[in-house]
Amino acid sequence: MSEEFTIGPRLPELVNAIVKSYWELPDCRRIDRIDLPSRDEIVELAQRLLELVYPGFIGRQDLTQHNVAYHVGELIPRIGMLAHHQIFRSLCYMQETEGDGSGEAACRERATRLTAEFLERLPRVREMLSGDVRAAYDGDPAALNTDEVILAYPGLLAVTVFRFAHELYDLGIPLMARVMTEWAHSTTGVDLHPGARIGHNFFIDHATGVVIGETTDIGDNVKLYQGVTLGALSFPKDERGRLIRGYKRHPTVGDSVTIYANAIILGGDTHIGEHSVIGGSVFLTSSVPPYSTVTFQPPELKIKDRNSKTPAKRTAPDYQI
Repeated sequence: MSEEFTIGPRLPELVNAIVKSYWELPDCRRIDRIDLPSRDEIVELAQRLLELVYPGFIGRQDLTQHNVAYHVGELIPRIGMLAHHQIFRSLCYMQETEGDGSGEAACRERATRLTAEFLERLPRVREMLSGDVRAAYDGDPAALNTDEVILAYPGLLAVTVFRFAHELYDLGIPLMARVMTEWAHSTTGVDLHPGARIGHNFFIDHATGVVIGETTDIGDNVKLYQGVTLGALSFPKDERGRLIRGYKRHPTVGDSVTIYANAIILGGDTHIGEHSVIGGSVFLTSSVPPYSTVTFQPPELKIKDRNSKTPAKRTAPDYQI
């Protein structure tokens, strides 16, 4: 058995060094401030919302037509309390960081109003999610049924959490929304900024590695595959070298577009016309008209028989979506 470790007389020296670093490196400390949203409670809120929109799949599973109303009647107040607490803290945090002196009472009044509005939006969010579930089932021949989609598909989980977070973002609570989508990002590998606008019947197949930036606009009936990036082309800076924020940086994707694996589409002026197909590994920084098919010229392949000394056979196969 090893001896018990003790730092002994070196403890004050180490404490002083760490505390000194707090004041020398202020960007990664939060001291003498109390208003900050709780990541743990925001994650719990997301999980309770999942239980609400997918009854019988997530959380309680013994639901019937006789008890479901009681279940929802218990769940909504819990969701409301979590949402109100975190919205209140988020508003107070924003007030503190922006130098707004309107006070705690104003934060509480606004939090009450925004929480009620958020809850009132949930039936519409669930309607959107129903379309997303159907789009996933219709778009993937490997799906056994919609039950499998809800229980197992990481793309649907990421999109579901995005739908909740987007409403919070739209209500003016961006930090809380971002915490929620980054939890989904860490869980699914899908990075959806809550500021993006995504239409009905959205499906991300396989999901891993998809990135969708803040100012992206996506129409209805769009399907993406793994590794797709809808990102910014560049980051202009002001005269002091600081990034300019708040402008359209990410692409616009029209209705009924399919974007295959590892395609990269960049720029706020880039528009993908409706009913277009973007092939795998395509790199786009310019717009394409509706009903386009965009592919890249396949590389020349070398195929050599390892048992033969004959020169390698060269071929450039036809590329198909």
